Amino acid sequence: MDFLLSFLNSLPGAFGQGLAWGIMAVGVYITYRILDVADLTVDGSLATGGAVCALGITMGLNPWLSLVLAILAGMLSGLVTGLFHTLCGIPAILSGILTQLALYSVNLRIMAIGSGASTKATLAVSVDKQDLLLSSRYIREMSLRNPLLLLVVLTAVVIAVLYWFFGTELGCSLRATGANPNMARAQGINTNTAKVLGLVVSNGLVALSGGLLAQYQGSATVDMGRGAIVIGLAAVIIGEVLLGKVFINFALKLLAAIIGAIIYYVVITLVLRLGLESTDLKLLTAVVVAIFLTIPYWKGKYFSRSLTRGGTGNA
Repeated sequence: MDFLLSFLNSLPGAFGQGLAWGIMAVGVYITYRILDVADLTVDGSLATGGAVCALGITMGLNPWLSLVLAILAGMLSGLVTGLFHTLCGIPAILSGILTQLALYSVNLRIMAIGSGASTKATLAVSVDKQDLLLSSRYIREMSLRNPLLLLVVLTAVVIAVLYWFFGTELGCSLRATGANPNMARAQGINTNTAKVLGLVVSNGLVALSGGLLAQYQGSATVDMGRGAIVIGLAAVIIGEVLLGKVFINFALKLLAAIIGAIIYYVVITLVLRLGLESTDLKLLTAVVVAIFLTIPYWKGKYFSRSLTRGGTGNA
């Protein structure tokens, strides 16, 4: 009974983390599923978003403006990756690694601005000292300060804006580039521009997630994005495996990625309550992703084969 109460008590926190990381998962979905590009910038751009947002807040800027600056910083990171890939001819996966590597040093510099030090690995923000949009302190309160309310609204706005954008001619060109680049070029689409734009949009969303997380957890750290790409992929894959047959509309597919992030954090919370050490989370994440990647393969290989045999026998 104590375990169940403890788990139920931790669920609001899991939902809060899942919603914040879910916006990052939507960014991963854009590159992974729509553009068919392996972008590893995510680990760096999430920390960049958190660092810029936290810096803006500590310097007295409005938290909404700080979030906007975080998004712009993430978009700039995506632009660098896109130019590495399209202008310099570097493979997409290596372009992301190079940008991610550079962002580690950049983030250390960003968080040190105004402190007198050359580098800084952690930048704290406090709901007691600064005006924050959300804080995990109020996650169990039945009030307007509860961060779940703002996260749900922001999630809905992100999905609505992306649904509109990918219905425009420019958005359709991105989808066409990911689906069939040769056909897209034959239709007069500049596929390089489309890839760069997709990376810019994706990393802008990732940085938005980083800015929200920095406020939610009360600090930005240079390592806060470590393993983010794996969490994003886990969220996307979990959402597709569990809801792919039901969520066919594009907006619902984006929602499935966010639900996948929530499920991921609920599972993580459950396992931690069962006694797993927090140092084993990376191992658990790898196992979860592997399982959900394997399920569709096994279903296609073994389940469809048994159906075919059954149909042949009846004939």
